[in-house]
Amino acid sequence: MEHISINETALLSIAIFLPTVGALALMFFDKAAIEGMRVTALVFTGLTFLATLAIWYQFDTSVAEMQMQTSYAWIPGWNINYQLGVDGISLPLVILTGLISMLAMMASWSITKYVRGYLMLFLILETGMMGVFLALDFFLFYVFWEVMLLPMYFLIGVWGGPRREYAAIKFFLYTLVGGVLMLIAMLMFYFGSAEATGGESVFNLLTLMEIAKEGGFSTTMQTTAFIMLFIGFAIKLPAFPFHTWLPDAHVEAPTPISMILAGVLLKMGGYGIIRIAMPLCPYGTQYAAYALVALGVFSIIYGAFAAMAQTDFKRLVAYSSVSHMGYVLIGLAVWKINESTGATMGNDYWAMGVNGAMFQMLAHGISSAGMFFMVGVIYDRVHHRDLNKFGGLMQIMPHYSALAVVIFFAGLGLPGLCGFIGEVMTVLATWNYSPLLAIIAAAGVILTAGYILWTIQRVYLGPEYKGPHPEALLPINGREATVAYVLAILAIVLGVYPEIMFGLMRESIANLTVNLAEGYEAARGLGEQVGVLINR
Repeated sequence: MEHISINETALLSIAIFLPTVGALALMFFDKAAIEGMRVTALVFTGLTFLATLAIWYQFDTSVAEMQMQTSYAWIPGWNINYQLGVDGISLPLVILTGLISMLAMMASWSITKYVRGYLMLFLILETGMMGVFLALDFFLFYVFWEVMLLPMYFLIGVWGGPRREYAAIKFFLYTLVGGVLMLIAMLMFYFGSAEATGGESVFNLLTLMEIAKEGGFSTTMQTTAFIMLFIGFAIKLPAFPFHTWLPDAHVEAPTPISMILAGVLLKMGGYGIIRIAMPLCPYGTQYAAYALVALGVFSIIYGAFAAMAQTDFKRLVAYSSVSHMGYVLIGLAVWKINESTGATMGNDYWAMGVNGAMFQMLAHGISSAGMFFMVGVIYDRVHHRDLNKFGGLMQIMPHYSALAVVIFFAGLGLPGLCGFIGEVMTVLATWNYSPLLAIIAAAGVILTAGYILWTIQRVYLGPEYKGPHPEALLPINGREATVAYVLAILAIVLGVYPEIMFGLMRESIANLTVNLAEGYEAARGLGEQVGVLINR
């Protein structure tokens, strides 16, 4: 792209590898210089966040295609390239990753064991997360996806709670299974690309998307690959029944890692579906659409009821994530087809659903990271999370409680806060797809209000606190207040003026839905007989 300068293309690599530079810098610190290492790690996460803002500044919102592209041969014999780019779908998640990583690092002062190892793993994890959102080579995407696995395994397994080994192994195994399925699908597209073009096999995602758009992959292959890719990404999302690793990982993980898990890692599941599974398998996406919407609706209701049944504060927030991410799934899948013509019906509603799903990922990244942080603040003081042993915190810690209530209301989906926008858009889009499923999904809002309000009543209102360590209920300090204020203010800003993010996403999402519709029609036209065979 001739109009992009070298400095602009370098920004993407800087955003990815600056945390790794910080991890290497920590090796030169004396083991006893704990405060210096913490500040250094915070500076590098802050600089990385500034790099994401610089990408935003350079980004042209009127362009739907990939921007700031850079590509270098990495393993030429296999056509594997170091290829990066950003569009309106990936940029909001890149900014979210930079922000949540910086705030989670600010929350990491509570980590006192093996501080250097913790900080280095944290920074390497941030590199993996940034790489996933910016990679345009399928192989490179897979490498960054797997790079996240080991740091997160150790961050849970070494610095977690009493059952940390169990939670870490469970997380590792689930993610590994998803990675294997993704690898199989990746190889299917790699070798299938040569058959489709009569040329070389490629991992280039943009080339694979173009092949899919022209109907170059068979309907059978698309359906099979979509199922494997969906399972791999649904584990991260998490959608029922692939969610069971999540409550254990959240409960045992230290507070900053829970913030990263909820704020960023779950979004990678949704991003993988919208960036890879859908564009490479437009026929498979449409073939599975009703099942995906139904699964999303079930996840909403199931997660809400499961959250309502919890007595562990952190486990309640974990199950709320299962419920809230269900809205992401229904928003992505409400793609209605006129079976007689093969044309997309109500394309505006589908675009609304995808926009709502993307916004829900961003809103949930803010509110869930905030909720986990507020749980962590109180846990650091009283060392328990039993909801039945809280109460009256508003009288003892009014500053903390007021901030917590704002963040929890954002998770509830109160109009004027960030959680409302994505939920209402996905439900409205679902009404065009299936009124029955939309009504059931909307009922999830009522259930969410039920368990959030009940939680606020039990923890912050009600009778005087009678749990252990009442003497430790000290006011929040400046560092904790800074993290809470940033998240609370962002929840309000995104709720009042969501166009900040919609303006970034709109063109790229419109382009995605058009390409998917064309890809479906091309595959349907070339593979009618195979499609009939599959449906039988």
